[in-house]
Amino acid sequence: MVSHRDMRYASGLIFVILFFLLYSCGSGESKHILKVTATAYNSLPDQTQGDPTITAWSDKLVPGMKVIAVSRDLIPMGLTHGVKVRIGSLSGTYTVMDKLHKRWTRRIDIYMGNDVKAAKEWGKREVTIRW
Repeated sequence: MVSHRDMRYASGLIFVILFFLLYSCGSGESKHILKVTATAYNSLPDQTQGDPTITAWSDKLVPGMKVIAVSRDLIPMGLTHGVKVRIGSLSGTYTVMDKLHKRWTRRIDIYMGNDVKAAKEWGKREVTIRW
């Protein structure tokens, strides 16, 4: 015969397990982590072909947006148009809205509006991205 105390213990244990499972499903943790080379770009005519404010996916860039371009080898890995990405120690979330030339691999380009100085200061770095 099962005692009332044992039933309460079992009920509490089930509650804790269910709570843990539900919490872990919605934790928002990244499914993918990858080390890439990160450079920066601006929306200036001398840095692109055509309209510098239009991305390869036909989105309109506006200074202040948190946007990245990705090398084409990263697209099959899940870094497709509209995906939200966290970049190393940078704050906030960046959105994939542009593609790099096919010559680049394992690379992202961080959009820095018209701030050429900030892009040059960023330079070229190895970063870890999560999405």
